[in-house]
Parts: sequence; structure tokens; C-alpha cells
Amino acid sequence: MATFAFWNIHKNSLNKAISNLAHQYNVDVLILAESDANVNKLLEELNAAEAPHFQFTFGMCRKIQIFTRFSREFIKPVFESDRLTIRHLQLPARTDILLAAIHFPSKLFFSEASQASECFELARSIRSVEEKLGHTRTILVGDFNMNPFEVGMVAANGLNAVMTKRIASRQIRKLKNKEYLFFYNPMWSHFGDGKEDSPGGSYYFERSENVLYYWNLFDQVLIRPSMIPFFPSESLRVLSTIGSQSLMTKSWIPDKVRASDHLPITFELKL
Repeated sequence: MATFAFWNIHKNSLNKAISNLAHQYNVDVLILAESDANVNKLLEELNAAEAPHFQFTFGMCRKIQIFTRFSREFIKPVFESDRLTIRHLQLPARTDILLAAIHFPSKLFFSEASQASECFELARSIRSVEEKLGHTRTILVGDFNMNPFEVGMVAANGLNAVMTKRIASRQIRKLKNKEYLFFYNPMWSHFGDGKEDSPGGSYYFERSENVLYYWNLFDQVLIRPSMIPFFPSESLRVLSTIGSQSLMTKSWIPDKVRASDHLPITFELKL
């Protein structure tokens, strides 16, 4: 079993909280977005405990940092851009997978149409790498700055991400003589009161306007149908605490001063 964690840390100095997250949940692959963390100082904090040591995995993607307990030789980049990194995770004597991590542009700067266009490009990039490697064992995780129901997430020529394993298990959607490979999006069950221990989403937004969701699920993990047998659904968490530290304010929204405006997510894969 391998454990993954993703957290958009809002450019805050959270080395202690990140270390506590990694050790409390026995994280094997730690993915950070909006991180200005000094790599050496964060590694010192991560490796202060008597536990398997973390390494920083080098890449060209400026928006994502990845740390791992595995040798960085096992998680090499195969495709990268400014906001996307796709890594080929090849652990000895285990099934190899593609791990893609993304940080999409914010709604403050990109319209819904522009975000959807980014999803079309992302889908093409992932398919290109899958075809090159000859398999579709792909996990896509990150801050999409979109909810699971938005156009770019669900469009056939976008990420084609659906809410149930049954639909995703069809493998492909055929539309106008073209085939589009599904992603399964397990995040739907973490919306609102879907999970008893879930805070309602991963990002909270409130202002004076007519249409308002309050809780949003911008931070997501998407799973190709071939990876569903490797993914225990119960392992997926949106965290509101790390150890004794609450990540929420007294009003029960993410504490962007002492923690981040985004909540971390963790999940496991049976590799």
C-alpha cells in the first residue's frame, strides 16, 4: 500500500504541519502546490523523526513540489509544463503507474470557458503520455480550481470525470464516432455532508452575490478505470485536522492564516 497526500499550502510557512501530516498518515508521496517552502528546511523537518527519510524529486514544473519516501529514481518526470507534472512511478516488484499533479489557474484570472480549455489541453497531454507508455494506469491529483460538476471536469473531450465506478468501468464514452477515456472522480461523496467526518469541501468561498456554493471541491483526485481495483475508496480523506492542530477557524472554514485556504487530501493505492 502506498499513501499519497496533496495540499495547496497558500504560500504559507507550514513546515511543521506538513511534517506532521506526512508522519501521521504515513505518507509515501507528498505533493504540494502554491509552495514557497525552502526545500532543504522542509526536508530537515520531514526527516527529523526516526522514520524513512524523504527525498525531494526534481522537476521543471514551478507550481508543484513532490517529496517521497521512495528513491527519487523511482518517480521520474515524463512530461512537464508550468502547472503540470506527470511522473512515471516505478517501484521495484510493483505495478508501475503514471502520477500526474496539476495546479490550474484561479477563477480570479480565468473564466469558466478558459478553465475548460485548459482541461481539453490537459486531457490531450495525459493521453499522449499514456499512449507513449502503453498503459492507462493513471492518477491525476491537484488543485483544479473547479468543482467536480464544471464543464472542463465532465466534458467528454475534457477530463471526462464521472461520479460512479459503474459508469467509469465502461472505460470509454463514444461521442460522434470518437472515443474518450473516462476518469472516475471519487470526490463527489465528500461534497457537503456526504461524509460524516468531512468538512463539506476542500475550499470555502463566500461573498455578496446571488449564486454561491460556499463549499467547493477544488482539490481532487481522479482515477482511470484501470486503477479502480487499486484504489480503496475509504482511504480518501479531506482533512480538517492534523494531529492536535485544527485547520479550521471557529466559524468552521479553512484557516488561511494559521494553515491554508485549502484543506489537504490523502488517499491510498494498492500497488
